[in-house]
Order: sequence, then structure tokens, then C-alpha cells
Amino acid sequence: MKALALFSGGLDSILAVRIVQEAGITVEAVHFLIPVLSDYHRLPEHNARVIESARQLQVKLHLVELGEDYLRIIENPSFGYGKNMNPCIDCRIFLLKEAAKLMHHIGASFLVTGEVLGQRPKSQHEAAFNIAERESGLKGLILRPLSAHRLPPTIPEEQGWIAREKLLGIVGRGRNTQIELAQHWGLTYPGPGGGCLLTMQDYSRRLSELLKTQSRLDMENVRLLRFGRHFRLSDDCKAVVGRDRLENLALMWIYKARPAGKTLLTIKELKGPLTLLTGPADLDMLRRAAAITARYAHVAEGDRVSAKGLTNGRKHLLIPDVMALTPKETDRLRIK
Repeated sequence: MKALALFSGGLDSILAVRIVQEAGITVEAVHFLIPVLSDYHRLPEHNARVIESARQLQVKLHLVELGEDYLRIIENPSFGYGKNMNPCIDCRIFLLKEAAKLMHHIGASFLVTGEVLGQRPKSQHEAAFNIAERESGLKGLILRPLSAHRLPPTIPEEQGWIAREKLLGIVGRGRNTQIELAQHWGLTYPGPGGGCLLTMQDYSRRLSELLKTQSRLDMENVRLLRFGRHFRLSDDCKAVVGRDRLENLALMWIYKARPAGKTLLTIKELKGPLTLLTGPADLDMLRRAAAITARYAHVAEGDRVSAKGLTNGRKHLLIPDVMALTPKETDRLRIK
């Protein structure tokens, strides 16, 4: 008998796997890397934490990176958004469908998750569980060992693959029971790590604004939303100003990876931010972006500087006589 576990590498998923292992069932684990993972720019460290969690359980781990198909559920979720732009139920359905494909491929009989009833308001209540099972085609095949006593019996329980009395009935956001179990089994677990950017207010505001100007997302613009200060110059053109050295490097990398339709600006002979423009920019927009850049380069009021840059990966730009935009003008253009 084999099961496939949806595995975050955190405490709940570690315990869910261990409970099923204690029943003598072989478990493999799958960890999905979603494009809106807050740790995406630190992927090696994120993966290392997940791999270490799987290693101590001695389970085979499948790391699956999701791409453009995942973005479609963000654009128009069938079951709506949570508090911010988080389509939690649609996301869960998508992940369960992907897990089901792998489950059949490896010959597993059912899925295991670390979900706890009542832990998350949008996606971890019984009605949401029922929707996810129905829409994913996995009715009765998703075992939630941590909350099983508070939920109807699943096929693995009814068929005797795992005894119901070996499962738990945890409800809510408390962690004491889970921590005690981990100590009992000598299991280590990482502290709270990367979450979903769609639950974060600042990111969600930027995403909502982006969807007003373009109906279809791509991997590049979803990743770009996590960096810098964002300014709308036209329906088709946006400026992103780096806030520190690492964000400047990220903006430069995004430009170099696909320079077509982009412009990279900085203030000549001054240390300061890089500004990335995406979309077609006329001279007026370039001057406005240069003025925004001067503002964050701390150019004194009334001083004139020059901005330099590259556009479309080839053409060198020089924009003279740039004056920093006032705080009020900057705030008017900023996407908040």
C-alpha cells in the first residue's frame, strides 16, 4: 500500500506523513513550487528546508514547479478570492488535480495532506474540503490524519487500509498538540517560512491594479510584482524603482533575461536606484520615469541631473535636465 502526501515541509505535513507511516503504509511526498511563493527568489534555501524535512521521514520527495497554467486560476477563480487576492479553494483544487496525476503515475492509492480543520478560514473548513474533493475528482481519497476524527470517514479508513483510531481530531489554529507529537517522535521542523504572496496586502494591491490593465498574467510580471516601488505611467507602461541593492540586481536580471519592450534607467554619476520600465514608453514617459528615479536618488529640489539607460537591450539613452519629482507628484503615480 502506498500513499502520496502533499508536503509543505512544515510541522503539519511532517506529522501527517509520520502518522500514515506508523500504520505501515509507504509514503511518497510532493512539494509544489507555485509562482507566487514568497520564497521564490530564495529557491535553493526553500528547497533545502523541504528536502531536509523529507529526509528525516525517509520519504521520496517530488519537487514540482508550476508555471503559466497556475496563473489562470489567479485571473478568474471559480470560487472567488479570500481577504486579499488569494484564490485558496481554486488553488487547492489545482494542486489536488496535479497530485492526482502523480498519484496514479507512482501507483499510490490515496492522498494525504496536513490540513487542519478550522486552521485557515478560506480553505480549511468542511465545506471547502468537500468542494475541493468534488472538483478534483478525489472524493473519499484525501486523508487528513490530523483532523480525521472531525471529518467523515474516507475510503482508506472504510477499506481498512488505515485504522481510524490511529488518526487525530485536531481543530483550530493552536499548535500545542502538534508540537507535543513532534517531540514524542523526535521530529524536527522548520519555523514559519515562505507563504503565499497572494495573502499579502501590498502584493495583492499591485496584482489587482495589473489585472485592470491586462487580463492575462505571465510568469515575468507576476514575479516583478514582488520587487520595488511601482508606478503607472500609462495603461501599457509601468515603472518599477528598486529599493535596495538586491532589488536593483533583480530588476537588472529581469531586464537582461528579456530586454525587448523594456528600458532600464539610473541617474548618471550618482549611486542610487535602478528603474525598470515595462511596455512602450515615449519621451514624456521616459522623462517622468527619470524624474521618479531622481526623487529616490535623493536629488535635491531644483537640481538638474541626467539619466542614462538602455532600451530593448541595445539602444543607449541619455536624458538630460532631469529634476526630481516632488513627493506629491510621485505619490499620485505610485501604485499603492
